[in-house]
Amino acid sequence: MTIQTSTPSRNVVLPAAHPAYPTAKVRALRDAPSRQRLTVRELADAYMAAYTGRDATRAPVLARWTSYLGDEIASELDADVIHNVLDDIAATPVMKYLGKHDDGTPRYKECGLPKPATINRAKVVLSALLTWAQQRRMMPRGWTNPCREIPGLPTNNARTRFLSDDERRRLLALCRTSTWPRLYLLVLLALTTGARKSEMLNLRYRDLDLEAGTAHLHATKNGDQRVLPLVPAVVTEIKRFGKGKPDAFLFPATTADGAKPFQPTKAWAVAIQAARIENFRFHDLRHSCASYLAQSGASLLEIADVLGHKTLDVTRRYSHLTTDTKAALVGRVLGNIA
Repeated sequence: MTIQTSTPSRNVVLPAAHPAYPTAKVRALRDAPSRQRLTVRELADAYMAAYTGRDATRAPVLARWTSYLGDEIASELDADVIHNVLDDIAATPVMKYLGKHDDGTPRYKECGLPKPATINRAKVVLSALLTWAQQRRMMPRGWTNPCREIPGLPTNNARTRFLSDDERRRLLALCRTSTWPRLYLLVLLALTTGARKSEMLNLRYRDLDLEAGTAHLHATKNGDQRVLPLVPAVVTEIKRFGKGKPDAFLFPATTADGAKPFQPTKAWAVAIQAARIENFRFHDLRHSCASYLAQSGASLLEIADVLGHKTLDVTRRYSHLTTDTKAALVGRVLGNIA
């Protein structure tokens, strides 16, 4: 089996307005010469037509796999072929789409080589496609998923950057003076709930129960619903803006109708710069919340519950922050055993 490499467009990060599967034309599976002789492209089209998950990157990742292996019979793929594709992906710089030039041609920016986590992600998506096909009897009897023979790459790109007490005080003070009046509320909410930015920006007034001090997230990144506990300072700040219409966003783009959520990119950048805080992203507010919990004695299970992690694997990045707490616990409970 020959793999074509150096396809210019396959490593492009597709923009949101350019979905990889705008109109999936899926060949009726019963019309195929054999349900077990489908190509990777046919499986990918069928899979995306049936996909109901919230992973926006799945379609472009599968589109990239089809650029390599689209015409290959899926049941005949082996670990060597898949490994060679992953090697080529790892050696090809990522090109980020930046729109178009004045003459209409696409404009890209080279962003360096993909990280190990990106390579692992590519393998996981292909594996999910093949497993989906096997569960629907589209693979020969006795077939095994070749992706399972390829070990994942070690990753060390997990960040645990969090605000120091002094940085936190400076940032909150600057947020209070922002030209966007709700920046302080957004940052305070992030620090005290650990919610993702998209989760907070999509909150509507109907999702809030200020009497109970809760906010209901209907759809998170993991696809689960979650309830955020709101500390009194957050409830007070929300009330300061008055009572909004049930369907209005808590963080509206316009105060007239609140029909769209605000995008705080500029306001956030101004506050971070004015507060003299370096190497800090908005998402690191989530890390800050988890780190404060860990240092205050919360267990990894409790931190995972607050952040909405499905497993403890991601939460373990904060385990080193619980060392003093665990030592104190062992000393208090077991120190007099001898």
